Amino acid sequence: MYRKVDSSLNFVDREKEVGKFWKDNKIFEKSIKSREGGEEFSFYDGPPTANGKPHIGHVLTRVMKDIIPRYRTMKGCHVLRKAGWDTHGLPVELEVEKSLGLNGKDQIEKYGVEPFIQKCKESVWKYKSLWEQMSDQVGYWADMKDPYITYDDKYIESEWWSLKSIFDRGLIYKGHKIVPYCPRCGTALASHEVAQGYRDVEETSCTARFKVKGEKDLYILAWTTTPWTLPSNVALCMNADFDYVEIESAGKRYILAEALADKYFGDYKVLSKKKGKDYEYTEYEPLFPYAKLKPGEKAYYVTCDDYVTLTDGTGVVHIAPAFGEDDSRVGRKYSLPFVQLVGPDGKFVAGCGELTGKFCKDADSMVMDDLEKRGLLQARIKFTHSYPFCWRCDTPLLYYARASWFIRMTALRDELIANNASVNWIPPGIGSGRMGNFLENVIDWGLSRERYWGTPLPIWICDKCGKMEAIGSKAELKEKGGIKGDIELHKPYVDGVTWKCSCGGTMHRTPEVIDCWYDSGSMPFAQYHYPFENKDLFAETFPANFISEAVDQTRGWFYTLESVSTLMFGKAPFRNCIVLGHVLDKNGLKQSKHLGNVVDPFEILGKQGADAVRWYFYTISNPWIPSRFYGEAVSEVQRKFLGTLWNTYGFYVLYAEIDKFDPTKYSLDKCSLSLMDKWILSRLNTLVAYVDKCLNEYKITEPAREIQDFVDSLSNWYVRRCRERYWGGGMTEDKIAAYMTLYTVLETLSRLCAPFIPFMSEEIYQNIVRSVDKSAPESVHLCDFPKADMSMVDAELEKGMALCESAAVLGRSCRNAANIKNRQPLSRLILCGSSAQHLSEGLASILEGELNVKDIQFAADAKAFVSYEVKPQLRTLGPKYGKLIGKIRETLAANANDVAAAVENGGTYSFDADGTEVVLTADDVLISASGSGRFVTQTDKGLTAVLDCEITPELREEGYMREIVSKIQTMRKDNGLEVTDHITLSVKGGPVIEGVMKKYASSVMSDTLADSLAEGGEFSKEWDINGEKATIAITAVK
Repeated sequence: MYRKVDSSLNFVDREKEVGKFWKDNKIFEKSIKSREGGEEFSFYDGPPTANGKPHIGHVLTRVMKDIIPRYRTMKGCHVLRKAGWDTHGLPVELEVEKSLGLNGKDQIEKYGVEPFIQKCKESVWKYKSLWEQMSDQVGYWADMKDPYITYDDKYIESEWWSLKSIFDRGLIYKGHKIVPYCPRCGTALASHEVAQGYRDVEETSCTARFKVKGEKDLYILAWTTTPWTLPSNVALCMNADFDYVEIESAGKRYILAEALADKYFGDYKVLSKKKGKDYEYTEYEPLFPYAKLKPGEKAYYVTCDDYVTLTDGTGVVHIAPAFGEDDSRVGRKYSLPFVQLVGPDGKFVAGCGELTGKFCKDADSMVMDDLEKRGLLQARIKFTHSYPFCWRCDTPLLYYARASWFIRMTALRDELIANNASVNWIPPGIGSGRMGNFLENVIDWGLSRERYWGTPLPIWICDKCGKMEAIGSKAELKEKGGIKGDIELHKPYVDGVTWKCSCGGTMHRTPEVIDCWYDSGSMPFAQYHYPFENKDLFAETFPANFISEAVDQTRGWFYTLESVSTLMFGKAPFRNCIVLGHVLDKNGLKQSKHLGNVVDPFEILGKQGADAVRWYFYTISNPWIPSRFYGEAVSEVQRKFLGTLWNTYGFYVLYAEIDKFDPTKYSLDKCSLSLMDKWILSRLNTLVAYVDKCLNEYKITEPAREIQDFVDSLSNWYVRRCRERYWGGGMTEDKIAAYMTLYTVLETLSRLCAPFIPFMSEEIYQNIVRSVDKSAPESVHLCDFPKADMSMVDAELEKGMALCESAAVLGRSCRNAANIKNRQPLSRLILCGSSAQHLSEGLASILEGELNVKDIQFAADAKAFVSYEVKPQLRTLGPKYGKLIGKIRETLAANANDVAAAVENGGTYSFDADGTEVVLTADDVLISASGSGRFVTQTDKGLTAVLDCEITPELREEGYMREIVSKIQTMRKDNGLEVTDHITLSVKGGPVIEGVMKKYASSVMSDTLADSLAEGGEFSKEWDINGEKATIAITAVK
């Protein structure tokens, strides 16, 4: 009936078999189709870039994104899961450049834009098979046969539709702005891209001396963190309202902010004091001779602006309008000349002396050395600050004046903030903090990229009158350009499309492509080629019910999704978002190739298996907290949870196969359930209700841990206490109840755990359900999620059993303290404390069996059996009572028993200490108990267990008998006997052993499936039975 369960914890091969079953039988596809007509639950899959290998962080995102759609499907929802690929942008271009041996845009254009684009199109699929393999291995279900692809013409056409709409509303404009710019890639970056590339670096700031015109030895001191910008200086800037002083020191005079003079000078004399506005238009001599001003341009004088602060430097900053937003603004305010001595490649242009051809960031020391030689350097100071690097090629970014296209996001700031507030961010702090702060300070989106492989910006400009027009579809482009046949919506093809303007000029496309983040932000509609197709489907799936990615996407995909959706639809594009923390190494360090601590996801998946990795991520910490990941930790999770569940399932299959038990022939509601059965079924339904509620609220860690606790109780309490019920011959009512209870629990668990551990859940379901019921759904993933039957929940029974388990822990501790094995029966356990009274007679009987005692007794307190030692808990009492600790210690020592009795179950103990009332709770004291005479005690949370350790002759004899049974069972296992094999038995020893066998022969034979007693046997071994020698021999009955 049942397939034999392999007891090994090698789950990888079994997972491969399950994965093959899913593929062969199209279970994923059936899970979607079977829910057609159900409530639509929309999930958006963030598109990865397939030209990079997947890492362990991608495994985390896959398993977190997978669980909720699986759960919602089992709840009856129709959950489309369209996979996607992010195929445009710099990452692809850089990969292709490297493969072709090219370096920079000049070489790309020499190679040819068209063949370069074709190479990019090929490159994006470099690691596609690895991504698909990883997704299959972790059990990530998404439609990868029909994914959305951002380079597809239909996808681009949907983006063009949106860009035309935004342009026509006046929200796209071209401006000459200071933008974050990568000189290596030759393009500007958007603010959300810049946010991903900051890192702390050590650099050198420069305080330079600017000689005042017409004055001898008088200098204005100005400070900068970018010395390379000094050759492009055209002005200085003070705060009009600050006080500035002219001082004399070492024969020279200097002007700087009064508040900062002491920072630069120890011994100086103040000659005068003025406001910054009094220095406005004061002229100075340029530091470098490289700038060539046009006729009529005025430069090299003091300006005023309130952006100047006294936080750092001298209270005077130098102005280079080409290299800073504030500089640019001041430059426009004062009509300063535009001097840009650094070219688009980041190198100084010709005519800059020894700086010519040097990369600007590498020229800092050269600039300062030159100033020092000429006596114009006041100070150079090393400092550490956070500086942006290109998130793709790792080049330091420059703030550089460029003509770029922008989306006017500042006009939608309030709407963005309102839409963001409608999202259920998990954790909430992301929405109000990291994301909210970013939106509060939103700037216009730098949309254009001066690159090649991307969605072309669909704006055409007349070369005569400057008229601009946005194109919103392929049909419109073909009509305007008079194109016959098809055209690919990429460079260089669309660049050649022109048409006549009404003024007689020619309309040409602006050459830029767009930020690839706009591609991914458009996926809610572009994946369905909306609005050209699938209008109903889009309406059903927008906004998404659920998305999830790592925290670095807060200012990446999450931001662009919200931005594009707000621009086009006026609402947030998703309702619930789980933000994931990063995956660290075992020491809490970021994984990197440099540190050599990168975990290969395929190695882990190939060793421990997907379910183990999934369960680790679900239980180790809440998803948004960075998680330490390493193989040993996954193995521990595999052993503790998966191994326990697997062994419990194996126990059921083993005995159900022996008895040919078919659960379809019985009904649980007609079974005579034991107290243990009623308890585990109550806990099961409590668990189902809790897990269902948590997953409905997008909580993952809490229900996973609750399942883990339940499985531990199932195995180590229920099955262990009930295993003898499965051993007897025949199918008694009690045995049927035991089977039906365990079957019900395992069948329910297979469905309950299916979203968490899909492989093992399928394996269990197929073997215990489908093996006996071919009419059952083909897969556990085609089943409904379990519903809690609250009529089976008995909260009092669960509370009582929890007390019983706690008492068992204390009882076992007593045995350990007394060094008495559990197989040695004892006369009684006395439970003391008010909570002990809640233990019913039935539960007491269970506790007797667990602790191998003849009787459970109760007492109001343990005074007759125990003495207490009570000490102050300094951690809590020290801050409250300080110098009174000595007095408190004396009082506790003198009244230990009274204190222990008073604080149990949340009570307090009060007394006066030198005129101060002291009130103590259980958290304020350290209580230890010790028994007296034959009694051993253990106490925890107001419950005291007192074990009577006196062993009478009768109890000792029974202890020998139980040891003999244990040794026989060991021999059966060691010699490969099946649990159903019968034996003949021989037990020989001294008078004690002989006497025990004479008295307990029938019990020993029944417990070990011995049909008869014999002289000797096939397998023989000498044993020590509690100090008595015995020779035991067994022979399997053929």
